Amino acid sequence: MRESKFRVWDDNAQELVYEVGLTPEGIPYSIPAHAEASDQFDYYPSCHKMQFTGLRDKNNVDIYEGDIVQGSLRLHGDVGPIMRKVYMHKGCYMFGVWNAHEYFNKHQHIEVVGNIYEDPDLLEEAR
Repeated sequence: MRESKFRVWDDNAQELVYEVGLTPEGIPYSIPAHAEASDQFDYYPSCHKMQFTGLRDKNNVDIYEGDIVQGSLRLHGDVGPIMRKVYMHKGCYMFGVWNAHEYFNKHQHIEVVGNIYEDPDLLEEAR
């Protein structure tokens, strides 16, 4: 069973927040480092949730939905770089048009190079 972790892009603060939980209603929250009581939470109602895929790149970096990952593709005997967004489609994590788990298991050299929120310019390159 894969580890279930989430991160969120907080629209208000314009930053990624890691290690968040979800309320039963699906609202992300985290316990701030400065909190004195366990009932003090930061809630992120205006955010974009991204789930951990269960995969890690060549540098052991966790891969989440919304990450932009670089790998390579062999076409007609030539190997060329390929950069694509990781996303969920019909219950599967995808890397471009490939199933991410299958592609990443065959290609151990993949690397997270950014994400769609902090690096929107990379998203344009990844299309």
